Amino acid sequence: MARRMLITQGTALEVKPMSDGVAIEAAPDGQVVAPASRREKFASYVALTKPRIIELLLITTVPAMIVAERGLPSPWLMLATLIGGTLAAGGANAINCYIDRDIDGVMHRTRNRPLPAHKVAPSAALAFGATLGAIGFLFLWATVNLASAVLATSALLFYVFVYTLVLKRSTPQNIVIGGAAGAVPALVGWTAVTGTVDWPALIMFGIVFYWTPPHFWALAMRYEREYARAQVPMMPVVYGRDETAKHIVLYSFLLLAMCLALFSVGRMGLVYLAAAVVLNVVFVAGAVRLWRDPTTRRAWGLFKYSIYYLAILFVAMAVDQLVYIQL
Repeated sequence: MARRMLITQGTALEVKPMSDGVAIEAAPDGQVVAPASRREKFASYVALTKPRIIELLLITTVPAMIVAERGLPSPWLMLATLIGGTLAAGGANAINCYIDRDIDGVMHRTRNRPLPAHKVAPSAALAFGATLGAIGFLFLWATVNLASAVLATSALLFYVFVYTLVLKRSTPQNIVIGGAAGAVPALVGWTAVTGTVDWPALIMFGIVFYWTPPHFWALAMRYEREYARAQVPMMPVVYGRDETAKHIVLYSFLLLAMCLALFSVGRMGLVYLAAAVVLNVVFVAGAVRLWRDPTTRRAWGLFKYSIYYLAILFVAMAVDQLVYIQL
């Protein structure tokens, strides 16, 4: 007979089978954990890794590898880098869920995550995240190289200790500085091929770095009240929508500059240049419209576009180099 959990007021009790009935014991941490099948538990642990965020991180990794290689790297190297990167990013996100479980429980957008929904115990989530991070480091070191392993792990540590523990709850510049962690996968992809960090890799890092604030500030404008209720000092909460929209415009121009710099420094071709110009013109135009009319609808529209923007831009980098091979 499988173990089951009973939920009482503020206490989780574990039901164990016995010959003459059942015995009830308090669950570890006093955490209320809802009954779940193996499939539900598996889904909850997957949710801790925030797969949708990982997708965005990994989509910058492979194009960076293709640009570094000036062609297609070996399929095994790409697969190994993606697996290691997924483990490291998933570990960082799981630990973030552990630290931010109080905030997630307050915000409507996040209250159904595994920890505030009591699907996973906090100690289990922390152990899961730390284990993924350690395995990710060892896997990248063994299958790719030490440089990529160190970079991926440094991103995890920066995201957890600098962004989540310090910046997020203390300054409206949290996502500006903390966004550096999300830009590291481009460096991981580049070093997986070359073993070193070169100027084109740093500029790709810069593209993601300057993309992150307008992307996240647009999201924060939609959930401004929730962040205020959770006492997270996001830009719209502290400085208001007008100032936030102004900063989004400024960062959109910085993003454009970084994209144009890659064309020169990275010796990119016309496919990339055309995509970069069109994508950034649309981005700047959307940012300006938001500045003039800082409504939730426009902020949400810019946020959704920013996701497609990053994916298409990095795909264009890869296509550009693959076309270059054929010429």
